Amino acid sequence: MNLLLDTHVALWAITDSPRLSASARSLILNPRASVWVSVASLWEIAIKYTLGRGDMPISSAQALHYFKQAGYRILSVEAEHTTALEQLPALHQDPFDRLLVAQALSEPMQLLTHDAAMARYGAHIVQC
Repeated sequence: MNLLLDTHVALWAITDSPRLSASARSLILNPRASVWVSVASLWEIAIKYTLGRGDMPISSAQALHYFKQAGYRILSVEAEHTTALEQLPALHQDPFDRLLVAQALSEPMQLLTHDAAMARYGAHIVQC
């Protein structure tokens, strides 16, 4: 099972945050799961961290280090992911989240998110 973590879920997982749901924690810790974090999430962290946003408490370099330390795999942004964006209905406006959805649908992977708007994109998106 390939799991793609949205940015917040990934950060909550590496910090053992109480905001990470029990269902997400269980999926991430499943020994049969391959856990992925997108380069798009690292890009989002870098931008928001440099802007001083409180929801990005660590830099992208720190996040990358912790993701790798946790055994998460890094998913590159491929041309097919960007072209898949054109097929997505306008259910969500955040460009980072839309790219994560496009990646999950293209690969395919299950995308774990806390965002109800992202979950409307279908069965590959798991709100937890």
